[in-house]
Amino acid sequence: MRRAWLLLTLALSLNGADLPLPPLTTGAPQPGKRAAVTPPEYAGTQVRHLIALPDDWTPDWQARGRRWPVIAEYTGNFFPASGSTGEVEGAALGYGVARGKAIWIVLPYVAKDHRKNEITWWGDVDATVGYAKTNLPRICADFGGDPKKVVLCGFSRGAVGVSFLGLHDDEVARLWCGLWAHDHFDGEKEWKGSDWGAPLAQYRSEATVRLKRLGGRPLLVSGAREETRKFLGPLVTEGLTFMTIDMLALYGRFPNESAKTAHTDRWPLRECPATTQAREWFARITGEKQAGK
Repeated sequence: MRRAWLLLTLALSLNGADLPLPPLTTGAPQPGKRAAVTPPEYAGTQVRHLIALPDDWTPDWQARGRRWPVIAEYTGNFFPASGSTGEVEGAALGYGVARGKAIWIVLPYVAKDHRKNEITWWGDVDATVGYAKTNLPRICADFGGDPKKVVLCGFSRGAVGVSFLGLHDDEVARLWCGLWAHDHFDGEKEWKGSDWGAPLAQYRSEATVRLKRLGGRPLLVSGAREETRKFLGPLVTEGLTFMTIDMLALYGRFPNESAKTAHTDRWPLRECPATTQAREWFARITGEKQAGK
């Protein structure tokens, strides 16, 4: 089954079609599949993260002296108009870079009742940040992730989250060797009606404090809006890369079989210059051979 899936992946890649996501499994994490995992702190709940191990992962990784880079991801909000489910199972951005060469993890937003994943905004911020602090080191220890080569990425809500959550405090900020945000960024704009993203002046002041925790580490911002460039440009003076993506050139029209709108996390599953750039950026900051090469 695994061999057939790998051959299908290769054929689709050669034909220019979208890379398929690994199939979901209810079992333990394994190569070539996505597994939903509920950690012991949330036993008996629906709180869970998603993990896909590299294609060459084996249980004797320690004896083999193997370690892999890690890409962790926060999803977008529940937003049917763009096809975003808000669930960890709906993520795709990080896999477009991992491609079976890195450990891919989709982190949850823990709901305020601590019984399920939140599909719109942050849920319990402290619990959500705490989940990352507890589980990323555990996953690295259990499955061979290199704790010095962990990248955090996110789409839409998750793009805001890479800084809002990923740089929430000094402890969580130390987990990452780099950040990647696609479509939006923390402090870019006012989020009216929220108790964290408005008024704009206060929100940007708080976002600026969070950005200082980046400390010169690489930051990739794809699909960058003009507001994002104006906000980040003066604040991040090293390690910042902006990347524009011509979604109409990539997809031709919307909706299509891959994406309902241009606001999508599916584009890294398609071979294009932007995908190559994102993969090269990830390989460069993790010191790894480019995924898929």
